[in-house]
Amino acid sequence: MEVKKTPKLASQFWPDFIRRKVRLIVLTQIIIALLFGLVLIYTASITESLLWIWFISFLLLPLQLAVGILILFSVTKPTKDLLGVIIKVTGEQPTLPLPNPNTTKNEQTGFRDALQTIYELSASHDQDKPETDEKASIISDALDMTNCGFIAMDKNRRVIFANKTAPIHTDTNGEKAIDLIFNGSDTLNAWLDACAQESVHDEHVWTRIPDHLPNEEGRRFFDVIASYHKDSATETVLTLIDRTGSYVVDEENLDFISFAAHELRGPITVIKGYLDVLEDELANVLTDDQPELFHRLVVSSNRLSGYIDNILNTSRYDRRHLKMNLSEDTVAAIYDTISDDMKLRAGAQNRLLSVAFPNDLPTIAADRASIGEVLGNLIDNAIKYSNEGGIIKVIAKVDGDFVDISVEDNGIGMPESVVSQLFQKFYRSHRSRETVAGSGIGLYISRAIVESHGGKISVRSEDGHGSTFTVSLPIYATVADKLKAGDNSNEGLINEGNGWIKNHSMYRS
Repeated sequence: MEVKKTPKLASQFWPDFIRRKVRLIVLTQIIIALLFGLVLIYTASITESLLWIWFISFLLLPLQLAVGILILFSVTKPTKDLLGVIIKVTGEQPTLPLPNPNTTKNEQTGFRDALQTIYELSASHDQDKPETDEKASIISDALDMTNCGFIAMDKNRRVIFANKTAPIHTDTNGEKAIDLIFNGSDTLNAWLDACAQESVHDEHVWTRIPDHLPNEEGRRFFDVIASYHKDSATETVLTLIDRTGSYVVDEENLDFISFAAHELRGPITVIKGYLDVLEDELANVLTDDQPELFHRLVVSSNRLSGYIDNILNTSRYDRRHLKMNLSEDTVAAIYDTISDDMKLRAGAQNRLLSVAFPNDLPTIAADRASIGEVLGNLIDNAIKYSNEGGIIKVIAKVDGDFVDISVEDNGIGMPESVVSQLFQKFYRSHRSRETVAGSGIGLYISRAIVESHGGKISVRSEDGHGSTFTVSLPIYATVADKLKAGDNSNEGLINEGNGWIKNHSMYRS
């Protein structure tokens, strides 16, 4: 454990200084006397007169030392007086007498003016201190009256100031802790880690950051603006704009969607049951394309049931309950479950759909219905936002321990300001709200599903030049042992990988 050194007080400086200088004078005089004697010995024959000179020189050594020390005290007298004044100004226990600036000697040498200036500065400092404290109190009271939260942290990420609006509590160690829940990998801690390595000054903005989990009393939502200044006294300053009034409507909408999905679950289950019964009972009656049509109805009803389950799961995304069982599957087999639907959608919108998966592509760990929904969302968006007659390319390749599935279009693209918000719940750009119908939760659901697989979803886009969405899913062989150990549950992946459970945590400074 590192032991902190006690800082030296100014009052300790003078005794140490004098001791060092006296030792230096004594040592210097002795060395000079010895050198003088050696010169006499080696440069001339030793006669009786030279011995007397040598003897007298050593007898005069104490006198030389005394004279040197007297000169030292005389020369350093102004330094001693200045130090005495400094000790008084700093508030330490005085060990040196305070000099009188009005002595004749100080007036003659001009040292009086220097001492008088320091005394006046000290008095001025003492008078200004109450005024400074009063100003700080006024500023603190003013910040407490605002609806914005203000938090200042030092370089150790300890909270050193927070106004009343800031989401703060005191932990069991008596330290102030920040109540903010960052969903995903873009957390305050991750950003501060990056700043510490790469930046001197930086700023970052997060939107829709809650301070409590859903259904907890007093839940608020903030837009968070962080400012970072490396090695300053307040290295990080957070400004938290309370947007609860705006965002709570969206949260209520999500609750409604969850309720609606829950109510739809019953009828869909009944429809699935009847289709299964009818398919078995009519197996010998159906002719021509009728069995295939029945099969498509069953597949579509199963997929719709899976979508409803995912909406319900995603409504609990903030509650950390998005868990599922994963199994070994191929990208091609997953896409086959939605291929007919995608072809119909692309054809209806006069778009061309190009799908190419390598034959040697390794298997992935996936929930087939959920990943099918993700691919369906991405392809459907590509169809919506591409130009008439445009080509949508769906490809896959291996990247390390992951399989990357990309959906590329050459459509209208997106500016950077939109891309950074794209996977937020209910987010829709101004342009998309005007031209394309949608709820704004498709990509949010997709992110929830992909991250629950221990994967990542990303996007590259350029305004006017199309977009490419990429889903990265772990190769089955790399996670097989974890899945088998957990009875095919995804919990082992999302707790240890880059999934949301690891990053979706309440920030504690």
